[in-house]
Amino acid sequence: MASRRGRGRPPGESDARARIAAAAVHEFGEHGYEGATVRAIAARAGVDAALVHHYFGAKADLFAEVTDFPLRPDLEVPRILRGPRDEVGERIVRFVLQSFERPEVRKRGIIVLRTAISGKLTAPLLTGFLSKEMLPRIAAELDAPDATLRASMVASQIAGLLITRYLVKLPAMVEAPVDELVARIGPTIQRYLFD
Repeated sequence: MASRRGRGRPPGESDARARIAAAAVHEFGEHGYEGATVRAIAARAGVDAALVHHYFGAKADLFAEVTDFPLRPDLEVPRILRGPRDEVGERIVRFVLQSFERPEVRKRGIIVLRTAISGKLTAPLLTGFLSKEMLPRIAAELDAPDATLRASMVASQIAGLLITRYLVKLPAMVEAPVDELVARIGPTIQRYLFD
């Protein structure tokens, strides 16, 4: 007589989430963001790809969780772009700065920035994430033949802002109030996007 299985999770399922996260770290590390696939992550973890989606959602969500990425610009910036057009530049700068002014975001964000600048393994991860998840979403919201270049110029300006204020800590950048930086840098972002 076959034994009946009890209710609840199947045996071995309780650690599936942790196995998926560990597998994702390996796959992202070995293949970069673009080269790592949900299917390969699932295979490495010994689970079905549907379970990866169940626990983490999309690949970008899994990446954000395993890298402890403190912001989701791939989701927030396209929402900002759909707002009043004449305020987009300032709203992007304000979103980034207000996020980084929160200690828990700043701490993790600085770690991500440092490792992206200095790490051979992490730079392709961040580049892949930005190239696949964020820049195309920004470009899709713009009505311009050079939309990808415009989105990349915005990313370069924001990266420079974060590096000079939070990593290099140039005194004038550190001391400047958020509102002043928004007022001064926002128009540049606006021009990159729409002029």
